[in-house]
Parts: sequence; C-alpha cells; structure tokens
Amino acid sequence: MSPKETSSGDKGGLAGQFTPARIAVIALAVLALIFIFENTRQVKIRLLIPEVSMPLYMALLAMFVIGALCGGYFFRRRNK
Repeated sequence: MSPKETSSGDKGGLAGQFTPARIAVIALAVLALIFIFENTRQVKIRLLIPEVSMPLYMALLAMFVIGALCGGYFFRRRNK
C-alpha cells in the first residue's frame, strides 16, 4: 500500500482545508471588506486623464477585486 492510500493521520473534510494561512487570509479579506464599506464618502479619482467622482468604497472595492484577481493568477501560475 502506498502512503497516499493509508488513512492514519489523514485530515479529511473541512479540517484539512482550513490551514492557519488560509484562516489568516480569510480574516484579512473580511477586515478589508469592513474597511471598504465603512468609507462611503464621495471622492474625486483621477486615472491618467479623466477625473470621476464616486463613493470611496467603490474605488476600494475595485482595487480589492483587481488585487484578488492578480494574486489568484500569480499563485495559480506558480503552483503549476
């Protein structure tokens, strides 16, 4: 029998999926979302030439999503 087939010490189910690193990432993501939705005032944002006025939480949420997508892309590429 190979070591992969033995069940002793196997953390199957949810226990094996929640590592300390994943819990830390989830906690940071929740804190980031709380921070984003606490900042609701209007701000002027300039990206190169155009200047737009929008709620700060929309800009922060957009940057959060872009960062998450970039992070997911680079981690997925590194693991292959």
